[in-house]
Amino acid sequence: MQLHISPSMRSITISSSNSNGFIDLMKIKVAARHISYRTLFHTILILAFLLPFVFILTALVTLEGVNKCSSLDCLGRRLGPRLLGRVDDSGRLVRDFYKILSQVKTEEIPDGLKLPVSFSHLVSEMKSNQYDARTFAFMLKAMMEKLEREIRESKFSELMNKHFAASSIPKSLHCLSLRLTDEYSSNAHARRQLPSPELLPLLSDNSYHHFVLSTDNILAASVVVSSAVKSSLNPEKIVFHVITDKKTYAAMHSWFALNPISPAIIEVKGVHQFDWLTRENVPVLEAVESHNAIRSYYHGNHIAGANLSDITPRRFASKLQARSPKYISLLNHLRIYLPELFPNLDKVVFLDDDVVIQRDLSPLWEIDLEGKVNGAVETCKGDDEWVMNKRFKNYFNFSHPLIANNLNQDECAWAYGMNIFDLRAWRKTNIRESYHSWLKESIQSLMLAYDAENELHKTIGNKVCLTAMDFSLQNLKSNLTMWKLGTLPPALIAFRGHVRPIDPSWHMLGLGYQNKTNIENVKKAAVIHYNGQSKPWLEIGFEHLRPFWAIYVNYSNDFIKNCHILQS
Repeated sequence: MQLHISPSMRSITISSSNSNGFIDLMKIKVAARHISYRTLFHTILILAFLLPFVFILTALVTLEGVNKCSSLDCLGRRLGPRLLGRVDDSGRLVRDFYKILSQVKTEEIPDGLKLPVSFSHLVSEMKSNQYDARTFAFMLKAMMEKLEREIRESKFSELMNKHFAASSIPKSLHCLSLRLTDEYSSNAHARRQLPSPELLPLLSDNSYHHFVLSTDNILAASVVVSSAVKSSLNPEKIVFHVITDKKTYAAMHSWFALNPISPAIIEVKGVHQFDWLTRENVPVLEAVESHNAIRSYYHGNHIAGANLSDITPRRFASKLQARSPKYISLLNHLRIYLPELFPNLDKVVFLDDDVVIQRDLSPLWEIDLEGKVNGAVETCKGDDEWVMNKRFKNYFNFSHPLIANNLNQDECAWAYGMNIFDLRAWRKTNIRESYHSWLKESIQSLMLAYDAENELHKTIGNKVCLTAMDFSLQNLKSNLTMWKLGTLPPALIAFRGHVRPIDPSWHMLGLGYQNKTNIENVKKAAVIHYNGQSKPWLEIGFEHLRPFWAIYVNYSNDFIKNCHILQS
């Protein structure tokens, strides 16, 4: 930057250099009349004082890209507001609006406030009614709260509908059971002995690989057996013991009699055909199935008496899952009686009916359980919160004194669904007695909670608001109930000290919970487990995970076709 005074002393020019030469920033012309040297001196002194500030502003503007300005007018437009102290008011407006929102946040929405149905209607009403910022803030708050309520209601409705869908029997599966039952009564071939008489000794031959499957779902059972046989390197060494209830026995027997899966050996038995399964041996389970309080808890209205405003959708989903009717089914508890049901067997693999076998399971019989009873995959060492990050605190109510005094909430949980059981080691333990004892305590706690709830309803009546009553009920239930799910928690206690962890690749869980299951991990797993509500035979099953199960369904079978079990 240069200061140039003309020889005639009639003009003073301030210029700046750039790549194109010099640019005149400021030029002061002096009138022709005589100016004293004192005045000129003062003028130069003032300019000398202002020049550093001009230089600094010019540098700032240049750094912000104003170096492209090629005229004094351009620079003036940039520097003018700064020199005159004019700033952008948008920041102040935003701060004022934040202040209004903070005030409105703690205030009640005015009664009778009519809400627009959409954002476009809101804008239209603001223009026509000239709303001030405070009114707009109230409108915005009311619309957001209404939207949040509708979303919550929709989510809870979705969860309830999904729970009902998961707990119900699809029409096609009911049809399959009825048609096969009719076939059992009319077709002698459907009633043929399973297995044939000459193969009966193999049912207790410990040189074979024995699988146990307890289910009343014929289609699911066919997939488990078929996938195990097709994935085996030695299918001729497989023996399947399929256990079902009395109402499903004829249909289950018909299916495997009419659709043998050679060369595997398949036995189908109903619970009524086991001499050991008497009321004297399983009194606790008899109570589970028959007590009104228990049946009401699992089959009753899951919404009545619940304060949904104080519960998250995820927790509500967990509670619904915990109240699935399957948890009071005798078939779901049968695994605890394996040593008594199969007294001649030394080792078995127990499978749930919602699994698919994708790899040869023969090596399971070679695993050294190190004197333990149960070979299982642990579920506390993964990142997935739904399935593979479970400890005792996820299953038990540690506000209950009996639980708090006997269990460690950080103890690792393990999975049912694919377990290798050493029955010889099991028979030397008191696992069954411990299971019965804890299950009995749980039933008593649940009945106390049920009776307390009924008593509270009688005594409170209409004297207090519903919210207060709900709060009291939740406290009663939280203090009295011991755990959520019906079969795994008592097993977690009964098998403490008797579990041998096996490699997680043997058993992949969560295909009925998670839509974002890693497909590559699914392909690598030996057994995939559709635990959760989204079973592959239901319409709510995940479409991209269903093919791993569906490839083992014989869609050409006449019973399958006539019941309209269609390939997805």
